[in-house]
Parts: sequence; structure tokens; C-alpha cells
Amino acid sequence: MKTIHIFIIFIVVVLVQLFVPFQMIFNQEAILEKGTVYKFKTQPVDPTDPFKGKYINLNYEMNRYKTNDSLWQRNEAIYVYLVEDSLGFAKIDTVNRALISNNSNDYIKAKVRWYSNYSNELSIELPFNRYYMEETKAYDAEVAVRNRQRDSLPNNTHALVYIKDGETVLNDVIIDNISIKDYVEKDDSE
Repeated sequence: MKTIHIFIIFIVVVLVQLFVPFQMIFNQEAILEKGTVYKFKTQPVDPTDPFKGKYINLNYEMNRYKTNDSLWQRNEAIYVYLVEDSLGFAKIDTVNRALISNNSNDYIKAKVRWYSNYSNELSIELPFNRYYMEETKAYDAEVAVRNRQRDSLPNNTHALVYIKDGETVLNDVIIDNISIKDYVEKDDSE
């Protein structure tokens, strides 16, 4: 009888361990399937996380918001409501500490980095600032982006981010309308 209880407990533990990653995958897939895609202008660099691998750290042009409210706290949870500009890139419509029930715009759950009383600017930490890549391509991607940004042409690098109910999935980084994975391979072949 005791063996059966141990076996049942073992099965329950196994099922819980399987449920958690499957639920995470399901949630990410639901955002990609039903979420709205936005383009965010970026400025990437390439660090390494010893536990997760190579990634491109993404800094966004859209990470500041002018406001006269000076009571923002560092790491405070905020809601960033978005609209698209005339070129199709995401821009901030408004920022609030709580959900706005009558606002139909998509929003992102983010955090406050800091607030400047001097410039009345709120610096925002967006939740999708790392794009993980195959380790052999990450360095080449960093070099390609750095070279592209150094050119006299305007910065044409952006991230494709899917948003649904405040949750986000960073799907791709695009350079000159080409996925960064393909762009790196294109650079290698030239």
C-alpha cells in the first residue's frame, strides 16, 4: 500500500514538472498567435549570460516619456499604452500606474528605471530587452548591427514584438527588412 502512495506522489510530481514548461510555452504561443505585432526601433549590443547563452541586448529609442508627475518610484510597475506612428513604429500614448479600463490601446507591463525632475522624463524598462540567438551567430549579429548603425544611412534596425493583454513576446530583430538571422548569413556569404 505504501508503494502505491509513493508511486502516486511520484506521478503527481512528474505531471507538475511537465505542466509548468508546457504552460509557459502555451502562453507564449497564444501571444504570438493572437497578439498584435509592433515594431520597436532598437540599438543592440551583444553580451553573454553564462546560464542562458548569447543574446543581443536591445535598447529602444522609445524608452522615455515626458510627464509632469514627479512621484514615480524606481522599479515601480507601470502600464505603457501604445499607438503606432506614421511609419508603423510603436510609440508611447500614455503611461499609468494602473490599468485604464476605458483605453482600448494595447499596453505593456513595464517598470520605471528613473524619473528626472530636470527634464520631466520618465525612463522605462521594457520587458523584452534580450534577444537570444544561436551562439555562433550572436557575435556576427552584433558586428552587423554595429556596422549598419555606423553607416551614414539612418538606423533601420527594429524589433518585432507581439503584445496581448500586457504580455509580450520578442519574435525577431530586423535589419533593413531582413531577419537578423538571415542578415548574418547574408553578410557571411558576401
